[in-house]
Amino acid sequence: MNRPLSDRDSSASVADVDAHVFERFVQAHDARDVAAATWAVRRRNGLSPADRAALQAWLDADPQHAAALEDMAAMTGQLRQLSSDDVIAIKRSMQSDATSRQDAASNPPRHAPEPSRWRWRFHLGPLIAPAAAVVVAVALVGAGWTGWDSWRSLPTFEQAFSTERGQQIVATLPDDPARGSTVQLDTATRLDARLFRSRREVRLQEGQALFSVHADSDRPFHVWAGRLHITVVGTRFSVRHTTSGQDAGRTVVSVEEGHVRVSRVRGDEGDTASSDATVELVAGQRVTGDDSGGMGPVTRVPPEAVAPWRAGRISFDHTPLAQALAEFERYRSTGLVIKDPAVARLPVGGSYRVQQFGSFVDALPLMLPVRLVAHGDVTEIVLRHP
Repeated sequence: MNRPLSDRDSSASVADVDAHVFERFVQAHDARDVAAATWAVRRRNGLSPADRAALQAWLDADPQHAAALEDMAAMTGQLRQLSSDDVIAIKRSMQSDATSRQDAASNPPRHAPEPSRWRWRFHLGPLIAPAAAVVVAVALVGAGWTGWDSWRSLPTFEQAFSTERGQQIVATLPDDPARGSTVQLDTATRLDARLFRSRREVRLQEGQALFSVHADSDRPFHVWAGRLHITVVGTRFSVRHTTSGQDAGRTVVSVEEGHVRVSRVRGDEGDTASSDATVELVAGQRVTGDDSGGMGPVTRVPPEAVAPWRAGRISFDHTPLAQALAEFERYRSTGLVIKDPAVARLPVGGSYRVQQFGSFVDALPLMLPVRLVAHGDVTEIVLRHP
């Protein structure tokens, strides 16, 4: 049984009802009605020049928008004549209605009672409007644009993903009912994903991942990694940000198809630099950023060579031997050590399967002037003198 709403918890409960009303309205009604209700309240609260331009663009997009806006403006204007106590009473009835319907779904009554939704409509007296318009208008009048904006800023989905050493997984994000975006995580990777009503966000903490983003121009896809911010609508690209192995301490963005925008991030998280610190990448291009926020030149990479780790391969191109070993260590224990800095700097190249690490070890004395010396459980790589 529901207890009466006391004065002490009235504000919190009303805020909960506001969020519930917003959610129900957006899910059940046309986007035009949502936009009309939003613009009606924003216009009444005052618009900036940029807001006025955005409103005019929305009105110009469809002749029906103007009529929808004026209908909602009239409704919100009438509702503003109600006292705050009346608005709270309506919201309480909404809360009771929502709870009653939840209880009825769990314990269907033998005789269906009169729909409780009519209780709060009686509060409206002579106001004639669709129930949907009344619901959203009451919520907006009580909460104002701040309440609507706060509701839109709440994530609809959030989850952390991670892989252990040697593990790979593919995660599907619920950003589309039919075909959501996918994220393939390589070994030792950690990332956080959050979906909002107006955008999608991923923060790559460590490791590397391949993103296949479902196209949605109304919900841009953002990735933060190191000091780089990547923005896309729909494409396939990889991001690497590791503290060990190749490119340690740097962030590498490679595009397999489509295009992405890469920006430098200032000191504060999510604060991107000006446009002169932004590059556009298309398929077959790559850019690398460092921990200081700098970005190197755009370079070419064959699209088929993006994220070779998907096939269990590691590729080196004049990579220092110490970094090459550290890269293998991300996937498995190598049992190899290097103590001589001269050996650590020796360059290696080629493409190798992670599961065939032994072939890489066997090839070292053939590629480089080194030999392998066993010391108990580890093997040291030392220079081979003439």
